[in-house]
Amino acid sequence: MLMDVKRSCLLVIDVQERLLPAIHQGAEVVENTGWLMDVAAQLGVPTVVSEQYPRGLGHTVEDLANRASPEMMVEKIHFSCAASPACLEAFEATGREQFVLAGIEAHVCVLQTALGLVALGKEVYVVADAVSSRRQADASLGLSRMGRVGAHVVSREMVAFEWLQQAGTDTFRHISKNFLR
Repeated sequence: MLMDVKRSCLLVIDVQERLLPAIHQGAEVVENTGWLMDVAAQLGVPTVVSEQYPRGLGHTVEDLANRASPEMMVEKIHFSCAASPACLEAFEATGREQFVLAGIEAHVCVLQTALGLVALGKEVYVVADAVSSRRQADASLGLSRMGRVGAHVVSREMVAFEWLQQAGTDTFRHISKNFLR
């Protein structure tokens, strides 16, 4: 199944101020997640941003928070967004059934969200170059497990090209010029 701009929602999970400095390749996760958020915005794909217990872990890093719609930023205490009533409400508001996941930590909140969404019958795509954990080994184990249970492990460019579907359009030229070079 291909990712489709009309069916997709980008879900940015817990890229927060106090947690990010401990994340393996955290700057790369922020850069790639921001790239995905920008492409999603250009193509009309809604983005939901979750924050795990922000009083303790801080809010979403400024670079990503500035790209997010305030009404689509959701606080949670469950590790899984799929177990959080506030997140489920935000998902329902998008009307989408495909979820493209980015964020941290791959072996905790991203994993549990992917498992929960798969259990709910949603299509789940985890962007490998936009997720990580404190330890690289945990991130690898999380990605491996998500792939085994029905989530599709993809790259950010796979997302963009599947959302675009074809070359030769004005949209493709714009995205290619601004994001794919």
